[in-house]
Amino acid sequence: MPKNILVIDDSASLRQVLSITLKGAGYNVVQACDGEDALAKLDGTKFHLIISDVNMPKLDGIAFVKAAKQLPAYRFTPVVMLTTEAGDARKAAGQAAGARAWIVKPFQPDTVLAAVARLTLP
Repeated sequence: MPKNILVIDDSASLRQVLSITLKGAGYNVVQACDGEDALAKLDGTKFHLIISDVNMPKLDGIAFVKAAKQLPAYRFTPVVMLTTEAGDARKAAGQAAGARAWIVKPFQPDTVLAAVARLTLP
């Protein structure tokens, strides 16, 4: 059975690139345009992984991760931050919120797929 991945980014083109990459590798993808939209999609659906941007309107990625980790069904869901932010302070804030990996844009599809495979082991 394919694994479900939630992709959150305010850039429609980036969500599309990630979706094509992930679907090509056999994953199911659900897209959200910001943290608020993503929280609304955490409706009990089993997500094996969440990939989130950091800088988004309404609810940024770090605030989203903090909120998602408060939901019992998603407490242990791994989160990858995919962002232009490369500073150590932001990475530390992401890790403290519950992010398991940090990938800086622009990214190589193989880098994302390797992180996804590593974090979605059965």
